[in-house]
Amino acid sequence: MDLLHWLLPNISVPTWMDVIIAIVLCAVGWLFQYFVIKKIINRIVIFLKNRQRDFQATVLAQFNKAIGYAFMATVIVLSLSYLIDVPLFTHKSSKNFVLSIMVFFAFKGVYDVLNFYTKQPLQLNSEEEQNVLLPFFLRIGKVVIMIFAMFTIASFWNFNLNGFLTGIGLTGVAIAFGIRDTLAHVFGGMSVALDNPFQIGDWIATEDQKIEGTIEDINLRSTLIQTGDKGLVYVPNSYLVNRPIYNLSRREKRKCEQFLFVAAENEEEKLRSAFTAIQKEIYLHPKTEKEMIHVFIDEFYSTSYRVLVRFYVATNDTAVMLNVRQDILFVIRQIFEELNIVQSSPTEDEWLRNKKII
Repeated sequence: MDLLHWLLPNISVPTWMDVIIAIVLCAVGWLFQYFVIKKIINRIVIFLKNRQRDFQATVLAQFNKAIGYAFMATVIVLSLSYLIDVPLFTHKSSKNFVLSIMVFFAFKGVYDVLNFYTKQPLQLNSEEEQNVLLPFFLRIGKVVIMIFAMFTIASFWNFNLNGFLTGIGLTGVAIAFGIRDTLAHVFGGMSVALDNPFQIGDWIATEDQKIEGTIEDINLRSTLIQTGDKGLVYVPNSYLVNRPIYNLSRREKRKCEQFLFVAAENEEEKLRSAFTAIQKEIYLHPKTEKEMIHVFIDEFYSTSYRVLVRFYVATNDTAVMLNVRQDILFVIRQIFEELNIVQSSPTEDEWLRNKKII
């Protein structure tokens, strides 16, 4: 009480009845907030969603907690004001503290909205194609909101912001030299966002084949990629910026390439007839591209020919591509059997050379 008298000289010693009334006020305020205010906000959210106003509904839903906290803070301040018989909202020793609490919850509501859309940016983007820059702006917005809230609260307490900002500027220059690698990753992330080489959900691969997988998240410093074995790897953005990236999800066609080995003892006419028949079957398949079909001998060995079979499938689905490739291989086997084409197995040197080319 002596400490409170020093801070609030006009404080009066509360009676047990004052304490009970203050507790009852807090309890009634909590019940009113939980069963009335919260339900009203939920009904308004449902009403807005029914009217196809999803953005307004989401903002109000995310502000729900901040509104509840601000209301309970108001009830507690009112209860304490009654308890000690001092108007805390207007008293010079406490009004800055009360205003700071209210400002904090107001900015917290904005922060919760930005945090929600950071985790689910697609709900904010009305376009079919996702904007990669959006998560960056949302994360930056969260930082700006926290800084602005800090400065706003500091202004209530007459904090010397000029000296603080000067110190921050000098410190920032020193820190920048120490975190230049991190800054390189951040600017790399900005480059990725501006160039837009891939989006969340795309399947990418680097030219050196060290990184291949599906994009799970893109943030300021790194990109989260799920690899083929379902592992998660955080790749620094500067690494991706400095390497060619293949966006495999944007392919409209898939290449099928197969090498066959036939014995050199086969007659030329039989081989030409077989190749023509294979080309025709590939052309007639409903899912193959018709513009480019290659079935030719591309290498000659001492006892065999190597035959290149190359065509494209109009899909980006690996399962569909493999199914078409399987159909063509069955057809090739049937054609070879009908024309009595003798196949051969490559020698070890030929096999190694063939593997290197693939």
